[in-house]
Amino acid sequence: MEALQGIFRWAHVVAGILWIGLLYFFNFVNSGFAPTMDGETKKKVVPELMPRALYWFRWGAAYTWITGVLLVLMVFYHGGIMFDDLGATWSTFAIIMVAVTFLGVFVYDLLASTVMKPLNIAFGAGLALVLVVLVFYSQAGFTYRAMAIHLGALFGTNMAFNVWFRIWPAQQRIITATKNGEAPNADDVALAGLRSRHNTYMSVPLVFTMLNAHMTWLPGGPFGLAVVVLIGWGVTYWLYSKAATVKGF
Repeated sequence: MEALQGIFRWAHVVAGILWIGLLYFFNFVNSGFAPTMDGETKKKVVPELMPRALYWFRWGAAYTWITGVLLVLMVFYHGGIMFDDLGATWSTFAIIMVAVTFLGVFVYDLLASTVMKPLNIAFGAGLALVLVVLVFYSQAGFTYRAMAIHLGALFGTNMAFNVWFRIWPAQQRIITATKNGEAPNADDVALAGLRSRHNTYMSVPLVFTMLNAHMTWLPGGPFGLAVVVLIGWGVTYWLYSKAATVKGF
């Protein structure tokens, strides 16, 4: 079991580097470069560059998520470090909160497609929802480590869903239109851009939860983790602002 954990951790980190590295390339590098290309250049570059980048992007996301779920199963569920009370068993509420972790993506997708489309609303509503979920994790008896890793799993599931079911399908249509010398559908461009931006904002606190799940130093429990999410979003906002100032020669 220890050897399997080591192998899956290795695969998880490598796949995560591949995925998040490309996510940051798209949001902090390509977002500034792409508008500098004229129509003919885009027609040549986009159909060659983007399918290759998006191949590694989406499969990096898939393997990061799969290995992450396997690690949660082995380390937390099989390893018996889910609950504060050493003698605790799985309650109905705890099972519901695990279901929320992996199925809450459908609630996120509905909200992101409707009331949470504007980023300012997404920030406020998203932080409130994160805090509610964390408090519920605590009420279900989750240890601090379990709260951290399940928040990360919630973000990671949302992000992987966005990659495969929102960003990739929209990008396929965008690439095809560009290759044919046509203007991409504005709705596809907006959808791919918004979900990619959501993923970027979720990625920074996600990395913290991955690391902090191995420690218990953060004070405040669910409230401390919610503050970390807010700080992570602030850092991401600064990264976007910095990226806008970086120019080519």
